[in-house]
Amino acid sequence: MKTVAEQIAYLLKKKGVRCVFGLPGGSWIPYMEALYQEKIEFILVSNEASGGFMAEVFGRLTGIPGVCYGTLGPGATNLSSGVGTAFLDKSPLIALTTEVPDSMLGRTTQMAIDHQALFKPLTKWTTRLSRQKVEETFYKAIQIATSEVPGPVHIGLPADIGGKSASEEVSPDLKPLKPEAPDPLSIEKLESLFKDTRRPVLAAGLTALRYGTGDLIRKIAEKHRIPVVLTPMAKGLIPENHPAYAGVLFHALSDIVAETYTRADAIIGVGYDPVEFNYEEWLPPAPLVHIGTVPADIDREKYTVALEVLGDLYIPLKHLADMEASGKDWDFGALAERRRRMFDALKPSGERFGPLAVLDILKDMLPDNAIMTCDVGAHTHLIGQKWPTPAPYLQIMTNGWSSMGYGVPAAIGAKLCKPDRTVVCVTGDGGFLMMAGEMATALRLGVHVVFIILVDRRLELIRIKQKKNGFKQSGTILYKENYISSSTIFGVPVLSARNSSEYRDVLERALGSEGPVIVEAIIDGEEYDNLILRKNR
Repeated sequence: MKTVAEQIAYLLKKKGVRCVFGLPGGSWIPYMEALYQEKIEFILVSNEASGGFMAEVFGRLTGIPGVCYGTLGPGATNLSSGVGTAFLDKSPLIALTTEVPDSMLGRTTQMAIDHQALFKPLTKWTTRLSRQKVEETFYKAIQIATSEVPGPVHIGLPADIGGKSASEEVSPDLKPLKPEAPDPLSIEKLESLFKDTRRPVLAAGLTALRYGTGDLIRKIAEKHRIPVVLTPMAKGLIPENHPAYAGVLFHALSDIVAETYTRADAIIGVGYDPVEFNYEEWLPPAPLVHIGTVPADIDREKYTVALEVLGDLYIPLKHLADMEASGKDWDFGALAERRRRMFDALKPSGERFGPLAVLDILKDMLPDNAIMTCDVGAHTHLIGQKWPTPAPYLQIMTNGWSSMGYGVPAAIGAKLCKPDRTVVCVTGDGGFLMMAGEMATALRLGVHVVFIILVDRRLELIRIKQKKNGFKQSGTILYKENYISSSTIFGVPVLSARNSSEYRDVLERALGSEGPVIVEAIIDGEEYDNLILRKNR
């Protein structure tokens, strides 16, 4: 008879889990041994939040729940940031934490807090494991995590059960729950409304990316000559050089993107998830048609929702793609001019070495299928609009949870998940400071990831917001002006560049090396000022 730890490791292996991320506590030792026996790697991280971020990336890229662990109390609270990312960015994940044994429930004891209360608002489901229901609990957890809308599940492990026998049980292996077909009447109304529009705009979001609807969206846009706007995490659904591409909402130069959608007589939301950017923040005075797996989250007293088509996204999109070409009243020449104007404004100018040059040179030196992760900050707004993303999941960001510190562990997770791909991370120095300890993790694992730090000494996004509001510039300086680079950080080599020529040289060395490398791009952050946080109207 298997122990609880052995049964859990067996079930994870059966479901395709390759690794578990975390920091061990004493009661986790039986699980570490069981994982080892099942050839599942336990990856030690420097911070439990990093373990959650890495697991979230695994879930996002594979559809198999990423798995992470935190010990009692502080381990669980640290882990919660990574779990929150999976919750708001909609990735399947299983979070495991040690909890007090049954005999100590309700008692005051060292490190103990109520993990069930902690994780309830951050997960789709949280439960406490009993050794009589190990198989049942894990099958249910995986089903919930992978069912639409995907997300995290938390399982509390009583501290004293890992080495005990799991009761023999046979439970059904539950399949993910998928949305049903939309109401046929809603499809009929969709076709009728679509025929009546002259200038509709498709607004595609995170759910559309997760469903793999890019081919259908491009077919609809091409056949009916309709512009497409994307949310930041939907990058890759339609390439930036496509004639129908109109830009990314919310990020840099969003006022130019608004020049297109404010002309619309209808907005057709396709898999639009408001966790990135609420409908109310940008919708023009035009009716909304929402095609999604869940209802539109919108103030219905102030905005007109003409129709909701709920269920499997493929069915309504296939209907629109198969309709007779309708020749909508859009000037694609004017759309191309707006697109040209936007991308021209995102080109580096003169001799300034700023984030635009860093991104251009990096893109020029990467293979087409390279994966780039980024952190949260001013640079994210540039990446969201500027970074060419010809296919899904080649650019990975968090725009739901939006936690600083995400970029570094996300890159490590992506490289472990896709070892044959070139993986780079672009992070601000603020985000890097939060996760510098993971350089030790990257070096120990031997992952070849290039971590590019945009060194400008400040929290630029906060500085710009202060400036735009006329407030005093304070509380954003990270370190003194006499900044001196280190040759290594936890054994990872550091290469520095102060201009485009130096940057190109060190980047070539970094990409051609083995193992992790840090590239410090010491930039002029003032370049951000006129490009991000511009008014949509």
